[in-house]
Amino acid sequence: MGRVTAPTPVIPVPPADLPGTLGALRAAGHQYRTVKQELRDNLLARMRSGEARFPGIVGYDDSVLPEVERALLAGHDMVLLGERGQGKTRLIRALGALLDEWTPVIPGSVLNEHPMHPLTPASRAQVAEAGDDQPVGWLHRSMRYGEKLATPDTSVGDLIGDVDPIRIAQGRTLGDPETIHFGLVPRTNRGIFAVNELPDLAERIQVALLNVLEERDIQVRGYQLRLPLDLLLVASANPEDYTNRGRIITPLKDRFGAEIRTHYPVDLALELDLIRQEADLVAAVPEHVLEVLARFARAVRESPSVDPRSGVSARFAIAAAETVAGAALRRAGLLAATTTPEGRPEAAVARVGDAVSVTSTLRGKVEFESGEEGREIEILAHLLRTATAETFRAHLAGLDLSGFTALVEDGAAIETGELVSASELLRQVGTVPGLAKVLDRLGLGDAPTPEEAAAAVEFVLEGLHLTRRLGKDVTDSGRTVYGGRG
Repeated sequence: MGRVTAPTPVIPVPPADLPGTLGALRAAGHQYRTVKQELRDNLLARMRSGEARFPGIVGYDDSVLPEVERALLAGHDMVLLGERGQGKTRLIRALGALLDEWTPVIPGSVLNEHPMHPLTPASRAQVAEAGDDQPVGWLHRSMRYGEKLATPDTSVGDLIGDVDPIRIAQGRTLGDPETIHFGLVPRTNRGIFAVNELPDLAERIQVALLNVLEERDIQVRGYQLRLPLDLLLVASANPEDYTNRGRIITPLKDRFGAEIRTHYPVDLALELDLIRQEADLVAAVPEHVLEVLARFARAVRESPSVDPRSGVSARFAIAAAETVAGAALRRAGLLAATTTPEGRPEAAVARVGDAVSVTSTLRGKVEFESGEEGREIEILAHLLRTATAETFRAHLAGLDLSGFTALVEDGAAIETGELVSASELLRQVGTVPGLAKVLDRLGLGDAPTPEEAAAAVEFVLEGLHLTRRLGKDVTDSGRTVYGGRG
């Protein structure tokens, strides 16, 4: 299946009842506020009303978010420091929701100038001449966020701006702000600007941000423009970058008011919440399979064979869940011609055996220690088995599973695998004593479908094998055969 083209973003249309002139704006009682005052007021309003301050941010309620809130209330620019895949960019983008939904601007201003607080000489002259008749435009908060991924080839012109030779040729002088083609930072004036992976920015380019953070003005080509920028500057960085690729220069670090450390989900429940929220699943994935993947991600993160400085992104578990769902959908597609006893096609429901595919497809997301070269898939497969066994014990410990072990006594075997249908697996198993309790423990007890029952049966068989109560072989065709005692 080809990649689906993302829809063109829709630019919000301001409500018709918003003031259209400076005089009407004043009559409506509008008060000019800086970006940081706006963020502070709106954050406090959400705190007082009990409304969610950072919807969609999982696992940071008692650690990172209180520090972010303190920084916003104090009016501090901030840098988020943490390993890859900890949601730093997601959190930074969530800050935009704390801005006013609509803010007034001078129409056509590349700096988003407020009609009550014009910056450039041309805008000041325009407002002075028009007075209360000065037209007012409205900018949605979604248009007040700017972002740049720092790369070594980023220039001062990209971030701050450069002299436009065409405007010089038209007769303007170098001291005229109209000669400047403004960069990303000033174009986000009266908004939030984020620099992702700041240490990757060349040190001489980082120097260009010093005045933005402290003096709130910008310098271009050796002369200074006294344009008091109004923005919140937020940066992200990975601690590994300080030694591998670069660093944040000391004067720039000093100008950030807050350095906030992020982290991976601290417990299994939060890891699961994150997967449920972020994974785009194309098939049903039972909770016990999701838990196996969450435990797997945490085991990889904690493994001594994995480089801890690089970290294991939260995207690892999300991609694992999506891969398992894809495997289930592939099975349903290939078995489309095979109908269930009820006469319907096989439904796409993931099983624990589908997780085996993630060890090869996701190994590129993990940085292993140098001594583990060539053993990457072996290590991941071992950790996946460990996660499956832990999930099995967590849900089915103490349950009488003798009905399942009895199925393979006297040399009998049960065959399963990626292309074994649910109806075929259930036919081999028949009526098993204890299956109802297993389904209940796994949260599938309320009239499960045959595909869900098959997922539960396969989980029990794999768990019995991993706890050395059942033998297991893999055939040349890739099918799994459970039989005999291990």
